Amino acid sequence: MSGLDLGAALRAAQVADPASIPEVLLRAVGGVGASDLVVYLADFGQTTLEPLPDRRVHADVLQTEEVTATMAGRAFTDQRAVTAVRPGGARVWVPIVEGSDRTGVLALTVPTASDIVVQACEELGLLAGYLISAQARGTDLYNLHRRRKALSLAASMQWDILPPLVLKSRRVAVACLLEPAYEVGGDCFDYALNDVVFDLGVMDAVGHGVASALIAALALGSYRHDRREGRSIEHIHTNLDAAMSLHFPQVAFATGQLARIDLQTGEMSWTNAGHPLPMLIRGGSVIGELGCPPTFPWGLGFLGGADTTPTVATEQLEPGDSVLFYTDGVVEAHSPGGEAFGVERLADLAGQHASDQLEPEEIVRRLGRSVTEHQHDQLADDATLVLVQWHGVPA
Repeated sequence: MSGLDLGAALRAAQVADPASIPEVLLRAVGGVGASDLVVYLADFGQTTLEPLPDRRVHADVLQTEEVTATMAGRAFTDQRAVTAVRPGGARVWVPIVEGSDRTGVLALTVPTASDIVVQACEELGLLAGYLISAQARGTDLYNLHRRRKALSLAASMQWDILPPLVLKSRRVAVACLLEPAYEVGGDCFDYALNDVVFDLGVMDAVGHGVASALIAALALGSYRHDRREGRSIEHIHTNLDAAMSLHFPQVAFATGQLARIDLQTGEMSWTNAGHPLPMLIRGGSVIGELGCPPTFPWGLGFLGGADTTPTVATEQLEPGDSVLFYTDGVVEAHSPGGEAFGVERLADLAGQHASDQLEPEEIVRRLGRSVTEHQHDQLADDATLVLVQWHGVPA
C-alpha cells in the first residue's frame, strides 16, 4: 500500500450512487486486502457517529459509535489515526474531513498497520470528505444519516443556510457550534475568507421556532448580500436594520455582531447590535471582554426613529489570539436548580481548553457540551459559539 489510486476512485465517483461511497473508497486502496470499510458521519450535535449502511459489511460492525469513550470517537476528537491490532489484521480509524470541517470517521481493517498503510488510510479519509461533500449537493442520504433524531422544521431551515462549521487557513481559523442542534430556530452565523480579509456575522433572532428562523434567514441574507457587494461593516449594519423593519410588518428583531479582520495586520473592526460582548483569549486565558457601544437590535432602530449609525470598535490582535463570540443562550442557560451558566464559567472553561492547546473546533464542541450538560440537555434557548483564531502572517 504505497498510496491511493485516486484516478480509479474519482472515475468511479462520477457515476456512483451516493450510497456506494464505501465501494468507491475501496477502489482507491486497491488490492491490499482492506475489508469492513465503514463510513461514519457525525450527528448534528456531534455526540455520536452514525454508520452509512453497507450490505458488504458485517452487521455487528455497523453500530453507532459515541464520540466519547470509543476508538472512532478518539479519531474524531483528536483528528488523528487510531489503530487496534486484532486477530487477522488491524482496525484503523481516521477522520473524515470536508475541506477543514471534520464531519465523520472512516474505519477499515487492513493486514498490517505500518506507517505507510496508516498514512494511506488518513489520505483515504480526506478523499472520503471531498467525495461526500460533492455528492451531498444532490442527495439527502448523508443528511438523513447525520440525524440522531428528527430535526424540527426551524432547525432544518437553519442548517440549510449555514456555512461549514469549521474553516482553516494559514492566517485564520474559525469554528462554530449551535445547540440544541435538532431544535435551533433563531441563532445563525456566516463568514467569508476573501484574500486577506475575514468577515464574520453572528445573529440571534427574537423568539423561537419557524418565525425566528425566518427572521434569521432575512438577517443572514441581508448580511451576505451587502458583504458580497463590498460594503463596509457600517453600511451592512445599517442595512440590516432597514431590511428587518421593511420586510416584517410586526415587530421583529435580532441582536448580533459584525466583525472584519485584516489578516495582514490583525486589526479587527466590529459593530454591536445589542449583543453580549465577545471574549479575547490570549496566551491560553481569557483576558477580558471586548467593548463596543451597541445600537438597538436590528429591526428596532428605524422603528423607533433612533440613529442607526453604529460605532465601529477596533482591537489589535496578536498572533495566536482568539475571539469567542456567543449568543445569550450560552450564558443564560439555567441548571434545573436555577443557576445560570454565566459569563465567568464560560470564560474559565474557554481559558482551560485554550491552555490545553486544543483545536478551535474541539474547544467549541467541549464548551457546547458543558452548556447542554449544565441544563441537563434541555436548553430553553438557542446557544451558539463562534471562535475565531488569528495565526498571524505566515513567514
